[in-house]
Amino acid sequence: MNIPFSILDLAPVVTGSTSSQALRNTIDLARHADRLGYTRYWLAEHHGMPGIASSAPSVLIAEIAAATSRLRIGAGGIMLPNHAPLIVAEQFGTLEALHPGRIDLGVGRNAGIEPRVGKALRISPENQSVEDFTRKLIELRNYFDEDSFAVPAAGNRPPVWLLGSSVRSAKMAALLGLRFAFAHHLNEKQTTPALDAYREAFRPSVELEKPYALITVPIICAETDTRARKLAEPGALAFVELQNLGIGQSPRAQLPTMEEVDNYRYSSADREIVNTYFESQVIGGQETVRTKLDDLIKRTEADEIMATGMVYCNKDLLRSYELLAGLYSDGACVWARAREHADISRSSLGASSTS
Repeated sequence: MNIPFSILDLAPVVTGSTSSQALRNTIDLARHADRLGYTRYWLAEHHGMPGIASSAPSVLIAEIAAATSRLRIGAGGIMLPNHAPLIVAEQFGTLEALHPGRIDLGVGRNAGIEPRVGKALRISPENQSVEDFTRKLIELRNYFDEDSFAVPAAGNRPPVWLLGSSVRSAKMAALLGLRFAFAHHLNEKQTTPALDAYREAFRPSVELEKPYALITVPIICAETDTRARKLAEPGALAFVELQNLGIGQSPRAQLPTMEEVDNYRYSSADREIVNTYFESQVIGGQETVRTKLDDLIKRTEADEIMATGMVYCNKDLLRSYELLAGLYSDGACVWARAREHADISRSSLGASSTS
């Protein structure tokens, strides 16, 4: 069972570190992914979060594209309500012009933003509506047309993806003929219904002839199941603390250390939260991860898996992606297919963007 594998990175800032180090870790991980043969590397957009340094994806994409040679680099994604479509088109048209055939533009509509951040971004209820998002998305796509005034977006069209975590977003992607990225890590129970709805409602477009969907999956792979679970414990504790927040309380700023995990006194309710957390993750040694992924791919029929992981030590995260890369046929088969798919996508995009 061989399909393309990719990576979603949030540039996490862990306890005791800095945002500068987090960004350097992101570039190191991207280079590592490039050598290992992953298909694409995406950066998420988050604002006002001390534990996440990926607030400016387009800037990071430019840096990573220059530091790698074959990876597709993209946004997973740009939150369109935060931006004027023209600016997004100019930024990603510039990236595509500089790195042709290697840029992805994923867009999403995230209404769950902190009030002070929303105020700073000039967000209003009107520009968070589905209708406004749809209008902006159509406007954005039009700026990449050959006859557009949006230089250098005109004629430099990266593949556009719609990000979502619901059946509604899946149907929107289908009706617009877009590639679809489903946040399995946020809403795993809706993954199969959403992908089924996407395929059923899909309408071919100039950009895409048939449906194509990836799912983002939290994956931590280590030499043993025990080691992988240990690496995942800081993320589990952060999840426990998030679930236990009182009204008006702010979540932990950064990923906790192993020492904090060891010293934390878990209640019985906390243990239930931890078990729920681990059930939603793909965590384990290589054989455990392979079994879980095979089952997930079979159930969802996803076209691509995009791994994401929160690990305190960057070298453990690098090792996790290295072990994941070697899962299927020692990596050779899955990566060969990934490269072939990337080549086909670039070829079809080139044909469509001149029509």
